[in-house]
Formats: sequence, structure tokens, C-alpha cells
Amino acid sequence: MSGRLQGKVALITGGTSGMGRGTVELFLAEGAKVVVADILDEKGTQMERDFGPDLAYHHTDVAVEAHVKGAVDLAVKKYGRLDCIFNNAGMGGVSGEIQSIDMAGFDKAIDVLVKGVVLGMKYAAPVMKAQKSGSIISTASVAGLSGGFGPHIYSACKAAVIQLSKSVALELGKYNIRVNAICPGGIATSIFGRGLGLPSQLADESAKKMEEVLVDFQPIRRAGLPSDIAKMALFLASDDSTFVSGQAIAVDGGLMAGRERGQGAGRIADGMTKVFRDLMKT
Repeated sequence: MSGRLQGKVALITGGTSGMGRGTVELFLAEGAKVVVADILDEKGTQMERDFGPDLAYHHTDVAVEAHVKGAVDLAVKKYGRLDCIFNNAGMGGVSGEIQSIDMAGFDKAIDVLVKGVVLGMKYAAPVMKAQKSGSIISTASVAGLSGGFGPHIYSACKAAVIQLSKSVALELGKYNIRVNAICPGGIATSIFGRGLGLPSQLADESAKKMEEVLVDFQPIRRAGLPSDIAKMALFLASDDSTFVSGQAIAVDGGLMAGRERGQGAGRIADGMTKVFRDLMKT
């Protein structure tokens, strides 16, 4: 590795699995010190043991202000600074037709997908302003760029993350702080399984199965992988992107370019359903 993050400190929410875990591992390999903020304590403490002193875990529900503040405080106290925050923690959220939306589920989705990002920005900003440098990255989605790629509330939340990133980029640019959103396409992670209520182990197994389902989802004929998102996050966290801010960058294998004739989301949904039925039988 080239050490593109040598001397930098990063905070990654949702860092124990999927895209977050892939980003943690890449950032460490590139020389960063990393605080992992998540609610999966067993995985988080195991990561501390596995990766040693360059990684610290902090129990963090991103919807709880004190938790997010505590994670930022830990980064500064343990490692002396904060060069990057990756607001990555997420969930599928409430789904269904608009007339049947459960409002408790709506509130939970807003708390995690929007409030969690706002809190990450709120507490990272003063640290980065004092340093006069930093990179704020948030996970949005292609569902925030176009309709039909996710449930209503999830899509609305991801659109909010995109617009928030643009707005905050305007405020913080004068402090040499960049603010960007990554918009994943069809990435094979456990979020699909977790969203349908699969137990943790089966949800993790579903990620591998999703690679098969997502092969034909986009012009590039393979599923997106957590490493694809990690590499974009690395670019945005590194000094290679010092003139990139206010952007919503799709990492989607060409999905947002359009659809080939005859290709539809129905085939993907059918494939996902089969995967989850097979997993529940095991």
C-alpha cells in the first residue's frame, strides 16, 4: 500500500460490517488510525483485538447525540485530531405503499439515516475548523438520485443526505473542509438481509448470495462490492481530493446512465426473494 492516509485519523460509523468494515480495513492499510463507531459491540471489540492500537471501538447509536459526540471526542483524545468522518451507518428502514407507512418506522429511519449524518457533521465540524482541514463523507445512495431504487422513506432520506452534503460544503469550504456524498448502487452487503429481519449470521451470509443476484443489475456485469465504496472513500479522505467538494458521486457500475431495454428491477427483486427463502430454510 502507498500510505495515502499516513498520519491521518478517521471516524467511521457502521464500521463493523459491509461497506464500513471494508473502509476500515483499507484506511488502516493506508496508514490511518481509525475509530469504529457502531452498535455491534462484539464485532467492534474483536476488531480492536485484531487490529491493535491503530483502531479504537466506540459503542455508537448514531441517532443518539451523546454517542456521536463521544465517538468524536474519543478520536481526538486517543489520536489527537480528526481528519475524516465517514457517516456510513445505515438501515433499510420502513417500506410499503405510502398509505401504509408505519410512522414509528418512519421516525427510526429519519433518526438513523438523516439525524445520524447531521450529528456526525455537527461534531466533526468544530474539530476540523480548528485544524483548518478535513473531509466529511456520507453514504447516500442511487435511491437518492432517482426514483425506483429503494423504499419511499429510504429514498427520501438519501436525497436529504445528498442535499445536506452540498449545503454544508458551502458553509465549510472556507475552512478547507470538503463535504461529499457517496451514492452506492447495487452493493452486495448484509443490509438487504437485515432489512428483511434475518438473524445476524444469516444476514452476513446473504451478502455473498447477493453477489449472484446483482450481476445483471447494471451495465458493468458484476455486483458492487464493499471494496468499491472503500476505494472511493479513500480517494475522498486522501489529499488526492483536495479540490473535490459538494459532490454526490455514484459508485454504481453505470446504473445511473440508464437501463438497457428489457431490464427491470422486478428481476432483481425476484432474485433477492429467492436468496432469502433459501437462507431461511438452512
